Amino acid sequence: MDEARLTAALSGLIGPTLAADLVADLMKIRRDCATRTLERAAPGKFVETFVQCLQLIDTGTYDAKPSVDDYLGKKVENTALPEGLRICAARVARAMYTFRNKRNIAHKNDVDANTHDLAFTHQGAAWATAELLRHATGISMQEAGALIELVQAPVGTLVEEIDGTRLIHADVPVRTELLFLLHSHYPDAVPVDAVLRSLSRRSAGTVRNRLRDLHAEKLTHGNPKSGYRLTQAGHAAAVVEIKNLSV
Repeated sequence: MDEARLTAALSGLIGPTLAADLVADLMKIRRDCATRTLERAAPGKFVETFVQCLQLIDTGTYDAKPSVDDYLGKKVENTALPEGLRICAARVARAMYTFRNKRNIAHKNDVDANTHDLAFTHQGAAWATAELLRHATGISMQEAGALIELVQAPVGTLVEEIDGTRLIHADVPVRTELLFLLHSHYPDAVPVDAVLRSLSRRSAGTVRNRLRDLHAEKLTHGNPKSGYRLTQAGHAAAVVEIKNLSV
């Protein structure tokens, strides 16, 4: 997805700062949906930024730290915003915020409904972004339509879990496959035997060598006994690789 193109299209309506923030949060949700990565704050941040966007469109200013529940539950329907934003998009955003707060989408759980919740929030974020694009100024109807199709395109699934084993669906080198796998578990450590099960189609020796390489580069932390988890640098490296696949 072309983040710069999407940000530029939204900037005429909500300004470059909010446009960049909103698109960045949408892309985080999209990447996490593709990699089945839970424990993120992106859905909540997206909704908070979306509230700021509605405030800016309505009044020309926005709160640095908006009261999301108060605005979406009481104030927004009394504004002069277009109905698509004032009613429909606001209620979608409120549903996303409810999932984030009440369904533990930011936490792992023994019964893994969270990936389905994350898929819902991704579709909600995409729909809300599309509704902003429908009201965007300074772009042609053709460009707006193309971007709406872009943000609502299905997410490619990079990680699939079968019987407790996660498989990476991407034609990438072992090093990158390890980054994707560890990213899907972040911030938890993954035991080496679990890594080897996930990459069972690879040479075990090669997998162990690449694990050592990632550790030497300070992209992971841990050891063969306790397992490995991504460092902040490792997480950033994984995100770059995921972006390169344009999920």
